[in-house]
Amino acid sequence: MAEGLELRTGMLHGEAPEVFAQRIGGLEFELDLLHGQKTGFYLDQVASYAQVAPHARGRRVLDCFANAGGFALACAKAGASAVSAIDSSEDCTAAISRNAARNGLTVEAITGNVFGVLKELERQSATYDLIILDPPSFTKNKAKLAEADRGYKEIHLRALRLLSPDGLLATFCCSHHVSAERFKAIINDASVDAKRALRQVGIYSQSLDHPIVPLLPETEYLKGYLFELMPGR
Repeated sequence: MAEGLELRTGMLHGEAPEVFAQRIGGLEFELDLLHGQKTGFYLDQVASYAQVAPHARGRRVLDCFANAGGFALACAKAGASAVSAIDSSEDCTAAISRNAARNGLTVEAITGNVFGVLKELERQSATYDLIILDPPSFTKNKAKLAEADRGYKEIHLRALRLLSPDGLLATFCCSHHVSAERFKAIINDASVDAKRALRQVGIYSQSLDHPIVPLLPETEYLKGYLFELMPGR
């Protein structure tokens, strides 16, 4: 848009396939290249899928803002005892179900607003051993940072209340406007309000095919952490 070019979506040559499937990280995904966000898959998270999944073995997993189900399917393949995936898009949750079947895995796909679903799960006294938060950017500019802070804090507060006593929280922020320090401060505030103490056990970043250029700070946009719930609170 900045260059004044016409916005167009479509095939440059040939016909669009009815179903396009691609093997990524040892799993086969059906992708919607023309209509899906990020051409149907978040390739910048491929490394994180592989890094988080080993922690899922034997655990009940909840994947929030699941999109095509990258985290959910990787965790199911890694031996999770149960996996649920939430996304607001019916197209995404339908794709998650198809992708799970395509790979011979079981994933419960839930369509709904993540904030509302987590609130309902809390009302039901549900608990999970590994919760993954990978929301879209809550702000595209600095003017809405305060609004983004509130959104990030609420989603972490609700997730922390659903963690089992030895639970893990894998959480990500994809806005370069929200620094790592600011993001961790929000998580700390949420943990205080939830009366849950956390221990950091992992750090994640974007895959290498999304290079970080030190002279361009906005290229280091994706930051992620793995936290373990500490006993005693």
